[in-house]
Amino acid sequence: MTSASTPLAIVVLAAGKGTRMKSSLHKVLHPIAGRPMIEHLLASAQELAPERQVLVAGHGREQLEEAMGGRAAIAVQEPQLGTGHAVQQAEQALSGFEGDVLILYGDVPFVRAETMRAMIERLHASDSPAAVVLGFEPEDPLQYGRVLAHDDGRIAMMVEYKDASEEQRACRLCNSGLMAVKSADLFELLGKVGNDNAAGEYYLVDIVNIAALEGRTCAVIVTDDPDEVGGINSRGELAAAEARWQARRREQAMADGVTLIAPETVFFAWDTQLGRDVTIEPNVVFGPGVTIADDVVIHAFSHLEGAVLESGTSIGPYARLRPGAVLRQGSKIGNFVEMKNAVLGEGAKANHLTYLGDAEVGAKANIGAGTITCNYDGYFKHKTVIGERAFIGSNSALVAPVKIGADAIVAAGSAVTRDVADGELRLVRGEQLVKPGWADRFHDAMKKKKAEQKK
Repeated sequence: MTSASTPLAIVVLAAGKGTRMKSSLHKVLHPIAGRPMIEHLLASAQELAPERQVLVAGHGREQLEEAMGGRAAIAVQEPQLGTGHAVQQAEQALSGFEGDVLILYGDVPFVRAETMRAMIERLHASDSPAAVVLGFEPEDPLQYGRVLAHDDGRIAMMVEYKDASEEQRACRLCNSGLMAVKSADLFELLGKVGNDNAAGEYYLVDIVNIAALEGRTCAVIVTDDPDEVGGINSRGELAAAEARWQARRREQAMADGVTLIAPETVFFAWDTQLGRDVTIEPNVVFGPGVTIADDVVIHAFSHLEGAVLESGTSIGPYARLRPGAVLRQGSKIGNFVEMKNAVLGEGAKANHLTYLGDAEVGAKANIGAGTITCNYDGYFKHKTVIGERAFIGSNSALVAPVKIGADAIVAAGSAVTRDVADGELRLVRGEQLVKPGWADRFHDAMKKKKAEQKK
């Protein structure tokens, strides 16, 4: 049976306490590019269409259960007695499964699908290895376990750093911890693993040594990108992983036809979609769910999340687009404008100092400075509809639910609480009161009073 037709299960180890993160949030749920790190890993694994998914949890398992939402079986490792012991906890969840098992780590989020696929293919090579290990060669091997292998990739021995001799530590090929094993072999080999080692733990890698002693072949494949298997155990490592991800995404954006004026100041989300000839000025941040069409300009210091920008639109500087914001072709959002759950029609403009929430703005409408759609009454949200070519004067408050008709004008400073018909002028202001000479008399009186206080 070939790897292409063999069922696949993935086992993700995530039982560690993550104490170095110093956080109440489970380590693998900390986000990178706006997405929990474990979701990056699972997305790659999904490209291989696994038949079963098992997540081995310990501390904080309730958070993981909620995050998985039934997508993976949860196996509990308590207490934590090593990686081999962790994988053993998945045995019940894999009961009756016959196929390949890919063992991954929740805090190693950026393993590529092609790497996982290469491990499975090597497992089905003609020499039929009992296990396939993913190795890497970092600049500094530090305290990683070592893979002692022949030139053809067959493993002679694997050893944890704590148990390695100086000669073995001189080997630069390191163990990432990731492994592919046939289900028929996995738990049989794990049952033979002991804990006679420096840490007193049951090491997963020992199944390789046990298989070798039984005369079976085990193999290693080596990733060409050590960052792919970089683990995240602290806030510093989380930040470093974010920086690597962002650097690659920026390079990809520019290669795809996006102009980044100051690339190092732009931060993308994992799902940001960008068209061609998009210009992004410095200090722009993308949250999840943003789609940008061609020929869009995003000026400096803008923040976008859950927004759609059609071709020829422009926002910022200092604009904020929140979920549900949609800019139709050729529309414009200026400085200090915020949109949420609102649609700005084709060619419409809101150039400055405006809030558009739960609103629909017609084509070529103009929204004056300081306009507010008053969408929330303390209990419910209400909608504002502004017709095509309507003109909303500066410092207006549109108290929803309200409709402003096509070609209507709302005079500056108006508080509109009732619908405005097409082509109508709505002026809502208090009567202007004029008192000639009053200001002069006031100033004289105040100056006299102040002078008397100084005596």
